[in-house]
Amino acid sequence: MTPADPIDNGSFIAVVGPSGAGKDSVMRFAREALAADPRIYFIRRVITRPHDEIGEDHQPADDATFDAMRDDGRFALHWRAHGNSYGIPLEADAMVAQGHVVIANLSRTVLAELPRRYRRPLVVEITAAPEILARRIAARGRESEAEIANRLARKVEAAPFPGTIVIDNGGRLEEAGRAFADLIRRQLA
Repeated sequence: MTPADPIDNGSFIAVVGPSGAGKDSVMRFAREALAADPRIYFIRRVITRPHDEIGEDHQPADDATFDAMRDDGRFALHWRAHGNSYGIPLEADAMVAQGHVVIANLSRTVLAELPRRYRRPLVVEITAAPEILARRIAARGRESEAEIANRLARKVEAAPFPGTIVIDNGGRLEEAGRAFADLIRRQLA
């Protein structure tokens, strides 16, 4: 369900990019750099995947719990990918309405919903070269070589989002993290 009018006051930053691009690492760097600013809110996704120490800090849920949350309208956005369900808790809407900048790791498949939901959405794509992506995905230890190849070959069918900002995370994390933190600061202005 989408609000009648897009939510105003704050903004919503959707972080997208291929698996292994380092979205979570870049977001973690920026979160730590901006921790003192209460106007910045990094949302924790709900995912039907167990928690692990390598990946993102998410709220794990089994399929039945996730489906119940979705059916109760407790997600601002939700989608399926890689055999899991993902949800952005409804608190994102409240935080944007209160004037915060809300940052979330999102799927390209739901980007078209952003302008209907938020007055000031921004999409940031984190990228890296294919060989870097493959190496990072393999280091997670969650997927077989065939699954990694399938993940890298996956093409998301989604229209380009106007004004998408691209950050290359193929080099030093500090560079990409600082670029992302600076972008968030600009959103506050």
